[in-house]
Amino acid sequence: MNHPWYDAPIATPDSAVLTAARERQAQLTKPPGSLGRLEELGMTLAAMQGTQQPRMDKVWITVFAGDHGVVAEGVSAFPQVVTAEMVRNFARGGAAISVLARAWDARLEVVNVGTVQPLEELPGVLDARVGPGTANFVHEPAMTVEQLNEALAAGHDAAERAAINGARLFVGGEMGIGNTTSAAAIAGSLLGLPAAHLAGPGTGLDAAGVNHKALVIERALAHHRSDQPLTALQRLGGFEIAALVGAYLRCGQLGLPALVDGFITTAAALVAARLRPELTVWLFYSHCSAEPGHRRLLEALEAKPLLDLGMRLGEGSGAAVAMPILRAAAALHAGMATFAEAGVSRA
Repeated sequence: MNHPWYDAPIATPDSAVLTAARERQAQLTKPPGSLGRLEELGMTLAAMQGTQQPRMDKVWITVFAGDHGVVAEGVSAFPQVVTAEMVRNFARGGAAISVLARAWDARLEVVNVGTVQPLEELPGVLDARVGPGTANFVHEPAMTVEQLNEALAAGHDAAERAAINGARLFVGGEMGIGNTTSAAAIAGSLLGLPAAHLAGPGTGLDAAGVNHKALVIERALAHHRSDQPLTALQRLGGFEIAALVGAYLRCGQLGLPALVDGFITTAAALVAARLRPELTVWLFYSHCSAEPGHRRLLEALEAKPLLDLGMRLGEGSGAAVAMPILRAAAALHAGMATFAEAGVSRA
């Protein structure tokens, strides 16, 4: 019997390097603990990379795009065509994540895993369409098992490309009108929470719109609720969310740290972590989104986000904003002098 690729072992950070990193931090020219979480992050990165000179110089960003059949239920303030239009905006370099990738000299690619209509050839956009958007999960499962596996594989391949090209950090982003509804449905399924605790404004719904969105999610959960991660993903997910799950799983297998963005990517991280709990050591959480359900997800994952700026854009933008914090942590751990090296007296 062939086991699926995501059953392969998850890598383990180097415990000996972590011990040495703690010893190094105690010797650096600063009062103990004075750099706060940067010290913990630097030690973690050292263990992940197996060296006391961790580096965050090569960052790979993949934005997965896909459409959602549940948009037919009126859950978004924006029309479905915006997904494809934004993919074109990514290709032209006009989106927030495009600007941030240029600013930080990060590699950006976009993977179309399921826009409703096929797209023309676009620079920096890979075609991996699993289907013309997902089905409306109020009435039927969002995708077939075969489509789920194809979308997971698209994420696997993105993480592989990142590793092959020498990336030291993977950032996954997403674009898909309706995908906050999908993320809230997945969270409700796996956490056993009511949709009203998870549904938010998404692209800009008013209070009445959010209430309607929660009711739509409850109707879907009445048919499709499951505490099994891949079943919940197949019934309620999006192709781009499934691709993110695949990317995080493959990052863990490759020993490639991943910086999780906001609400939708954290829903994908929850699925991946429920499937392979040992994966969580490879995931950093960039920020706490203004989407109300995000805090619930972070609490369930016992995750400590790096920032809380009221962002809720998606695309990987929150992760891109937080990424320099990891760069700073790595640089400080690698580059600071010890008391002995600097000839500085200790307390």
